[in-house]
Amino acid sequence: MKQSVFITVVLVLALIISFVIFEYMMPQYIKDGGYLVIGLIAMTIMVVTFVFERMFSLRKAQGRGSLAVFLKNVTQEINRGNIDAAISSCDKQRGSCANILRTGLERYKMLVQEGDIKGQKEMMAEVQRAIEEAMMLEVPLLEKNLVALSTIATISVLWGLLGTVLGMIRAFQAMARAGSPDAVQLALGISEALVNTAGGLIGAITGILAYNFFTTKVDNFTYMIDEASYSIVQSLAEKFPGGKSK
Repeated sequence: MKQSVFITVVLVLALIISFVIFEYMMPQYIKDGGYLVIGLIAMTIMVVTFVFERMFSLRKAQGRGSLAVFLKNVTQEINRGNIDAAISSCDKQRGSCANILRTGLERYKMLVQEGDIKGQKEMMAEVQRAIEEAMMLEVPLLEKNLVALSTIATISVLWGLLGTVLGMIRAFQAMARAGSPDAVQLALGISEALVNTAGGLIGAITGILAYNFFTTKVDNFTYMIDEASYSIVQSLAEKFPGGKSK
């Protein structure tokens, strides 16, 4: 499913669920916040949805089994000169790191079979280029929906602020009436302002925490992939063919 379609589906479902929650499950003092609360509930639901989606996707990107053990096995196979076994290990691991390394190994194998690269240095440059191209395809998948989390966090604050302003307008209108102020309308206005403020802060805090957590996780994972790729390229340069690059 395309990212835009996924986000649209999540948005529509979140709005429907939020309306049901607002109408049938929320206490009256929350309903006093007005229909803007539906939007705040929807944004919170979207944040939770994206959090679970990112957790599932990043766990899948790590592949099967221990990544450290996988890298050790691939390096050992390369040192033995068994490129096919190293590629097979990547196929079994099925993570983002394995996909990237497999691209480099397959490129190296093809170059060795074709024999059209003059010199070890040129061959390793081709392998490194293939790995970098694979990285450019994998990293966006790891970062998917992070922008949505950041956007929701920002909009949630502004949405809550809008509800706060409308509530205060309602409260001041009650105070501005001739004679004694309308205590009921004054209380409703203040309640509307505070409920929207709280809802906006909840959505913003949740979104910011999730965004920072997953951004750090992706950065660490990307760094690990870079280190693994460099190690594999060095192993290839030292072992095949003719020893270390000149």
